[in-house]
This record gives sequence, C-alpha cells and structure tokens, in this order.
Amino acid sequence: MWIALGIVGGFVALIAGGELLVRGASNLAAAAKVSPLVIGLTVVATGTSAPELAVSVKSCYAGNTDLAIGNAVGSNITNLLMILGLSAVAAPLAVNIRLFKIDIPAMIVAAVALWLIGLDGTFTRLEGIGCVAVIIAYFAFTVHQGRRESAIAAAELEKAEAEITYDQRTSGWTNILLDVLKLIVGLVLLVLGAEWLVKACVALALGFGVSELVVGLTVVAIGTSLPELVTSVMASLRGHRDLAVGNVVGSNVLNIFLVLGLSAVVAPAGINVAPQPMAFDIPFMIAISIAALPVFFSGLGITRVEGGAMLLYYVAYVAFLIWHAGQPAGTVTPTSHMLLFVAPLVPLTLLVVYFRPREAT
Repeated sequence: MWIALGIVGGFVALIAGGELLVRGASNLAAAAKVSPLVIGLTVVATGTSAPELAVSVKSCYAGNTDLAIGNAVGSNITNLLMILGLSAVAAPLAVNIRLFKIDIPAMIVAAVALWLIGLDGTFTRLEGIGCVAVIIAYFAFTVHQGRRESAIAAAELEKAEAEITYDQRTSGWTNILLDVLKLIVGLVLLVLGAEWLVKACVALALGFGVSELVVGLTVVAIGTSLPELVTSVMASLRGHRDLAVGNVVGSNVLNIFLVLGLSAVVAPAGINVAPQPMAFDIPFMIAISIAALPVFFSGLGITRVEGGAMLLYYVAYVAFLIWHAGQPAGTVTPTSHMLLFVAPLVPLTLLVVYFRPREAT
C-alpha cells in the first residue's frame, strides 16, 4: 500500500513542484529585470541540483567517495540526453544565442576540467576549493551579463512581463515575496517528490526480483535527475523554453564545479576517481557536450526529431551500463570501446540536422 502511495504522491509532488517553480522563477526573472534564461542558469539550476549535491556531499563526508563521480557524471549525461530529449519531444526548444557564447562552452570546459583533474586519480581538496571559486565567479558573471540584455532577450522579457498579471491591490514587494515562496515550495516539493518516488520504485523493482545493481543504474540514477526533468518539461510546455535549456546547461556546470567541488572540500582525503569513469563515462560526457553544439546551433533550437534522437542514444547508454554491470568486478572498458560507442554521434547529429527543415514545430 505504501508503495502505491509513494508513487502517486511522488508524481503529484513533482508535478506541483515543477509548476510552482516555473511560475515563481519566470515571475522573478521579470521582477529582477533579467531573462528567464539567467534564472534557469542560476537559481533554478542550483535548486534542481540539490539531490546530487546532498547525495555527493553526504557520501564524501562519510568517506564513501566513489559515488560522487558517478552521481555527477551520470546526472550530466542524463540531463543532456534524456531531459533535453524529453523536453524537446514535449515542445520544440528555443536556444538563446548567449548559450553559444558563454554557457555551453562553460559546460564543455567543466567536463574537460574534470577529466584533467582525474588524471592523477584524485580530486583533491585544493582542486575542490578552486572549483567552488570558479562557480561563484560564473554566477556573478551570469547575473551581471543578464542585466545587459540584447535586443532579442529584451523582447522576450517584455513578453514575459506582459503575461504576468499581478493583483493591483498588493504591493510589488508582496508579489516578489509570493514568487520567492512559490520557488522555495516548488523546490521542496521536487526534492520530496523525487525521494518518495525513487524509494517506492526501488521497493517495487526489488519485489519483482530485479537486482539492486540494475535498480541503482536505472531508477536511482534517473531519480536524482527528476527535479531537472520535471522543471524542464514543465517550462517547455508553458512556453519558457529558455528556462528549460538553461536549467540543464546550468545544472551540468554546477554538477562539476559546485557538487564535486564541495564534495572534494569535505572529503577527508579528496575524491577517488576510478579508472572506469576516466576511460569511458567522462570522455562520453565530453563527447556529447561537444556534440550538442551543432544540434543547438542549427536553427537555434532542438526539434522533436532531435529530442527523439537524444532519447535513443540515452537508451543505448543505459543498455551499456547494464551490460558492463554484468562484467567481472574491476573490469575497465577500454577507451577504444568508448570511441566506438560515440562514433554514431557524428552521423546521428548530421541526420537530425538534415531533418530539421522537415520538422513541424
């Protein structure tokens, strides 16, 4: 009985939380005179990365550091392929030109930086402090740039303001406080909803005889990304497509510099970077981060065809994880296997870009 309640309650909390978060964030963007993209890259991305941050910091503080790298890298891959894919399938996404100049390069730099940091097998406390300093500077720069909107961003802001109807009997500060409350309640509901749903689904899967390893690779891995998923899909459906994309890109930058940075700071001996993620998962994350550039740039958006292609590639990645889980303990996938796995990205990217003009948006 509690499993059914957990699943239903989890979905209800996720949907309600996503709705409140998107409403509060978009209203605050207008009130703060910045675009929804900036709010998505900062406030919303930080809030939806809370599960990854909590899991990684808690495990590293206890000395169990192996989970941290897998949690951050797996979440980034899930964000790019599954969450953006589902969001684009729900409604074709628009990509702000600012992302190509600043934020997508920042996401690629973060992915490459993690690989370079992991070359010696350890993410040290000093490197963690450096990463936290980088994310603080990135946030400050993002907010500063957000106040110098281009003509396109200014037009989007005017449209957002026109859609917001405040109660004229209340003051502006009252409206802002209500929007902040919506954002906070939305974040709380997202985190609680994800926790309830994951626990119920794990119990249900184990009840049907599914191994804990497979459950961990699928249900739990996706579960920590549910806040990003629900927020991006809800933002996409409500027309705040900049917020949907900004949430994912911002979360990917945060997962490396903030989540792993803080985790390394609290870890007694730093974070262990195992050979397997260095040989496959981190290079794969770098590859799909770079591959996202031509997809985003062609037409400044992501169509349903491209979203579907992202989802198919994510299914292939999960299938690889399940296959690797069945290999003998300590088996490391050669980097050459990763290159073979990534190779289809080139024709896949060309294919979805070719079909873009035929996509009905």
